[in-house]
Order: sequence, then C-alpha cells, then structure tokens
Amino acid sequence: MAIDKNQPEILSPVHLFSHGSTMMLGEDSPSARYWEKCGEEALAHGIEHVIMMGAHWATSLPGGVLISANPKPGKSPVAFVDPSKYKPYVLNPDIDYIPTIQNLLTTAGIPSELDPTFDWIHDTYLVLIRMFPHGCPPTTIISMNSLFDPHLHTAIGAALRPLRSPAHKTLFIGSGGAVHNLFRNVWTPMLLHRDNFAQPTPPESWALTFRQEVIDTFCAGATERVPKDKAVYGKVIRSGRGVGGPVLRRKVVSLMKHPRYRDAHATDDHFMANLWVGGLCGGEGDREAEGLLGAEDWELTNMCNTQFTIGSWEGY
Repeated sequence: MAIDKNQPEILSPVHLFSHGSTMMLGEDSPSARYWEKCGEEALAHGIEHVIMMGAHWATSLPGGVLISANPKPGKSPVAFVDPSKYKPYVLNPDIDYIPTIQNLLTTAGIPSELDPTFDWIHDTYLVLIRMFPHGCPPTTIISMNSLFDPHLHTAIGAALRPLRSPAHKTLFIGSGGAVHNLFRNVWTPMLLHRDNFAQPTPPESWALTFRQEVIDTFCAGATERVPKDKAVYGKVIRSGRGVGGPVLRRKVVSLMKHPRYRDAHATDDHFMANLWVGGLCGGEGDREAEGLLGAEDWELTNMCNTQFTIGSWEGY
C-alpha cells in the first residue's frame, strides 16, 4: 500500500513546564491543575515511559549528558513545603528503558553515561507529584550539559524525537522556566509570610517582554478564542498556526540572543529545557503542531511560570 508523504506524523505531545519555586509543590495554582490534567491525559493514552530534562542537574561530560540510573533514588529536600507532601511519594526509575535512550543518543553522536547515584531534585519530582498523584510512571531523567550550548541541547531533543511515536508510549517533559532570574525576584512575601504568589507590584518590563517572546515562540499567531470546556481555568492561549518544525529550533536558539535574555535568565540552566523541547518538536513532521499555553502563574513578582504543550493526542 502506498504511503502518503503528506500525511502528518502521529506523535505524542511534548510538555514544556516552568516549575517555579519550591512552593509550587505545596500550593494550589492554575499550573498545578494543568499538570494534573496533562498527567490524566497521558495515562488515558497508554503512556508507559516518561523522559524528563530539568534545570538542576548538569554534567561536564564533553558534548554529552548523564542519565539517571539509581534504582532507588532519594529526593533532595524541598524548602518551604511540608515534607508530608513529597516524602511519601515513591519514585519509579525506568532502568530498563535506558539502553533504548542511549542507543539513540549514540547514533546521533552524543556521548552519554549512567549515574547510578543520582538523587532526584524538585525540578522533576515536583512536577511528577502534581501530574501523577496516584503513582509515578516509569521515568528517566537526562542531565543538561554544563557548557549550556543551545545547539547541543536542541540536538539532544532531536536525537530522542523518534520515541514520540505511538510504538514507544513515551511522554517527554521539559522542566525549566520562561522567566527565571532568582536575583531579580521579590522574596520578602515568601520569606516573611510564605506567600509565593503575592504581587505587591506588577512584574517589571524586562520580565513581561521576555515572557511575550517565549509565548510568541511556542504559540505563534496566538489566539485566546478557546472554548471554555477546553480551558483549565477559564482561558488558555492556542497558536493560530503550526509552531513546530525546523523554524521552532531556530527561534528557540535565537531567544538566547535576545536583548532581554540575560535579564530573564541570570544563569542558563532554566532555559535548556526550552531548547531540548525545540529539538523534540523540530522535525519536518512537526511543522503543523499546535502550541498551547495551558496555564500561567507569576511568583515573587518577576518569575513567570508558563505551562506549554506542543502537539496533541489527536490520532495517537
């Protein structure tokens, strides 16, 4: 039977989440509700593996990454959150899936090594607890590279893109930040009153400007005309046209050259997940992929936590 080359690829959607401060685990928010909704959809579509790149684990391995391989990982402590909200949660490392991941990286010329001692950090398990409150699915965490080369992190995503096909039942989650400059946050309400969502003043212009650039990248031609039954908290933003493909890779990389990038990211670690997702959704078959901003929270005045999904479950 002939194959229609114009037929779009069937691929799992990819999530790009801003995990925000540690208090995002302890407090209810639109982001938390969106994460849970995304987890429910993933399980309903038979997802059996989760692969994540966070913002708190990097390696100096030349041109490469580390892969979490601790069969019984611990959890790093979470500040300002009652331990009862995260300590009982049982992590589920996907040890058997590692060779599949490594084979794709090796084929792409990207070195990788296993870390059998790595304990998970809040940037990943914070999101997993909210997405899958009834049990962690088999999950693998991939480190960043400490040189923070945008092209390398895009290539890592591109190398793993084949695992988005239905045969692999894999969900990818990038956990970083849209606007994440700890030096420019207003910490007083959180430190004195444990109120991470207090906004005594509006976000500063540099934060609003870069936040809009990120939205324009992952929700190009955005429209807010979304049926209420499709929204998580009354309103979401959908792209008016396809946002994926090679153009997405170029746009994400170019954000690191934006005049407001260094204001929005004093360090590069919380931006690497954006590049990784750009690679995961940057194939020719992703050109028509829809971008969705499903939720957003502002914390500490200037930290913007946007929650994006690229692609959809349609036909999966």
